[in-house]
Amino acid sequence: MPPWGKAVVVLLVVIAAAVVWVLDDWLSESFAVDTRNRAELRLVLYAGNIEAELQRTQIVPILMARDPELRQALESMNFASIPQLLISLQEDVGAASIELLDTSGRVVGATDRNRLGVMRATEPLFVDGRRANDTIFTVHPRDTGGYGFAFARAIRSGTQVLGVVTVEVDLAKFERAWSGFADAVALLDSEGRVILSTEPRWRGRTEAEALALRDAPSAIERALRYTADLTGRGPDTFIASEAVLRSETRVRHRGWRLISYTGYGGVREKVNGVLALVIMGFALLLAMVFYLFSRRAWSQSARFEQESVELRQLNIRLQREIAAREKMQKELTVAEQTLAQSSKLAVLGEMSAAVSHELNQPLAAMKTYLAGARLLLNRRRSEEALVSFQRIDDLIDRMGAITRQLKSFARKGGDAFAPLDLRLCVAEALAMMEPRLRQRRVLVVRTMPKEPVMVMGDALRLEQVLINLLRNAVDATNKINAPQVDIVVTQGETVSLIFRDNGVGIADIDKIFEPFHTSKKPGEGVGLGLAISSGIIADHGGRLTARNLAEGGAAFEIALPVLVSTAETAA
Repeated sequence: MPPWGKAVVVLLVVIAAAVVWVLDDWLSESFAVDTRNRAELRLVLYAGNIEAELQRTQIVPILMARDPELRQALESMNFASIPQLLISLQEDVGAASIELLDTSGRVVGATDRNRLGVMRATEPLFVDGRRANDTIFTVHPRDTGGYGFAFARAIRSGTQVLGVVTVEVDLAKFERAWSGFADAVALLDSEGRVILSTEPRWRGRTEAEALALRDAPSAIERALRYTADLTGRGPDTFIASEAVLRSETRVRHRGWRLISYTGYGGVREKVNGVLALVIMGFALLLAMVFYLFSRRAWSQSARFEQESVELRQLNIRLQREIAAREKMQKELTVAEQTLAQSSKLAVLGEMSAAVSHELNQPLAAMKTYLAGARLLLNRRRSEEALVSFQRIDDLIDRMGAITRQLKSFARKGGDAFAPLDLRLCVAEALAMMEPRLRQRRVLVVRTMPKEPVMVMGDALRLEQVLINLLRNAVDATNKINAPQVDIVVTQGETVSLIFRDNGVGIADIDKIFEPFHTSKKPGEGVGLGLAISSGIIADHGGRLTARNLAEGGAAFEIALPVLVSTAETAA
């Protein structure tokens, strides 16, 4: 590199250092002022909320002291209606609690009924409130921790004191609201004692004592985790060796003050982000300068030699990759053969279980029809028995169709799809289930439109789904005195078919469509019905969902696409 080139590099480094130094100083000051302003604004809002709450609640004892109903109750010693009156008043004004004390200091009326009968004769709130002619305010420690804030005023009849009414102010809600921010906030009374704070350990201590505590609690930890000293100009004080901003405002109530401590973590992060971009820009500029100077030093022979070495290394890597790919291809072929064999075995098992499950429905119906036919023949009602035999013949045809269909179950084609009226599928399914419905005395309520509800689908497979849902509904109402199944068919943007029962509902609704999951006893089901039904509806472009009803029972809903005519499709 020539001497003038070195001078250019040194100049760029000096300029970069100067720019970073000036930017760091200016950005730190700018972001610190912004953080300070936001903290002071939040503190003013907090103080305004406290003042508004105190002023609003201070009026309540004055109004209650003039209430004739309270005076009459204290004079007649009849306090039956007082608790309800105080509860309704508490809901209107939003006070923490309201209590009415008689002249002996006994609580005769309270929004908390557990306080009735409690003696408060020695408490400063009662003693000072009885003596004073105006409303008094006290801050008292609670047994559960923290401080309570209450107003008290005597109820008089002329010069005679009839009792004292106390109204507690709910200032703890502000403490809970402050805990949602990163700032550590504390309310100090006129003696400098912390009476409200986001840090429970600060309560009852002075500000100096609170800052001296070790092991900063969670809110302080959140506020100070990433603080920085900002070259010694930003922080107002230090807590656990961390720099923080202290803000203070006055609350117009008995000399109270509100303070907050805000960390500077965000300031340093913003400054560092901007400086990182500036440094990156100078680094790119220096890299470009080095590249321009170094490129002249490269010789042609060195480049050729380097390219030759790289080509030889690339050739060796390429040969290794070819060998590795050939080995991987062989392993992949063996894995594909193994996977294909496993897939065949899995499909074979699934089809065997499916055939067993789907044939159980018509076999059960045939058994019912045979029993009915035998009874009819014994009673010499041969014509009615022939109807049962005809239905048995139909079931045999149906079983043959099921076995033919399950042979091509894995095929996802739509060869057997045709336009059909969903109402006819419902009627056919009810006819298949009629003996069982009659035997269980199940009331079936159908709600269907008068006009056809056309869908594109396979009638046999849809009827399998409907029969399976009907069978599940009948089983679910087995222990119900008045079993009922509602079937509702509606048509809008989609065709909806709903089965509702008043049975026991679904215990594990998230797993009902999983194969081999069943809530029935062994021998009553294998858990494939709903899994197969969901697959059939999915093949039709729809969905099958289930839910439990609030009034009891369960509902299964089938949603299918509406059949669009050829003319509508062309349009």
